[in-house]
Amino acid sequence: MQGCLALEDGRIFTGVGFGAEGVQTGELVFNTSMTGYQEILTDPSYHKQIVTMTVAHVGNTGINREDTESERVWAAGFVVRSLSPVVSNWREQGDLDSYLKAQGVIGLSEVATRALVRHIRDRGVMRAAIAHGEAAADTAALIETARQSPDMSGWNLVDDVTCAEPYHWGERSDPQWYHHHKDEAAGPLVVAYDFGIKHNILNMLADRGLRVRVVPAQTPADDVLALNPAGVFLSNGPGDPAAVSYAIDSIKGLLGKTPIFGICLGHQLLGLALGGRTEKMRFGHRGGNQPVKNLLTGAVEISSHNHGFAVTPDSDLQGAEITHINLNDNTVEGLRHEGLGAFSVQYHPEASPGPHDSLYLFDEFVERVKTGA
Repeated sequence: MQGCLALEDGRIFTGVGFGAEGVQTGELVFNTSMTGYQEILTDPSYHKQIVTMTVAHVGNTGINREDTESERVWAAGFVVRSLSPVVSNWREQGDLDSYLKAQGVIGLSEVATRALVRHIRDRGVMRAAIAHGEAAADTAALIETARQSPDMSGWNLVDDVTCAEPYHWGERSDPQWYHHHKDEAAGPLVVAYDFGIKHNILNMLADRGLRVRVVPAQTPADDVLALNPAGVFLSNGPGDPAAVSYAIDSIKGLLGKTPIFGICLGHQLLGLALGGRTEKMRFGHRGGNQPVKNLLTGAVEISSHNHGFAVTPDSDLQGAEITHINLNDNTVEGLRHEGLGAFSVQYHPEASPGPHDSLYLFDEFVERVKTGA
């Protein structure tokens, strides 16, 4: 059935629709990962974004329950060059088309994704409308729909994705993929702020013997400190970090009182709490193959990314040092403030999908939690 992607600058890309029918809007972005589309679709950080995959063939490994990063698909739409007509994998429990249909998410295949990605790289990410079915024929209306949709800058999307109530996380990763399991039955308690947290991040914490208490994004610092945690984790999430003012205030109230570790949005929020600034990137980093240099060791890590905002390199961070940079564009990828016991990275050490070069960061957090440093 006919499908269409209309960009706010008037550019039109046609294709074949799959998944749900209708019209959806979102910020158009691209991801360079070679695999892992199910983890990408269910990552809450992609809320209100239409994701384009640069890899040519998508859908061949199907869908399974184990690889989801949350309880639902958060991406607003999914664009691919070629949707595989064959699903063949020993873990598959369904196909991508049926999965998106059940989730109410529109997919678009047979799109000239190379031209689309080059357009985004030249013009920057932009608002778009994706259509499947009869609505795809009215391109002028779709362009106007894209132009009327909200802009990501200044948009607090954390409220949409955070949990409603606190809960304990006791699940662990599959030991055939990860080998960091500890047998501690009752290790130190850490509180994880849910700004849109991925399941595999929680698994990485639980794997290392930590007791994990997940709390809603709006939880004040005093409520967290009342739990007497050995450490606090700041999660990934969607939207503009500067718009999540309550989280910045909470982090300010926690600094220097307990070890803090932040990833992605959590890194940006920590930077803001330290007095820094964030900015929207032209087209962001999204993929499983980004080179990051650890300035403390000189090592280069191939890492998984998903972010459209970044801490500005000229930020006044109250004594914090920049510990990691992206080798493609020198983006700030890591911060550390030893005096306040806080550190963070912009990228995703839990991968899912992606390489495991940066898993050591979870071990560092555990060491800080146990020593109180």
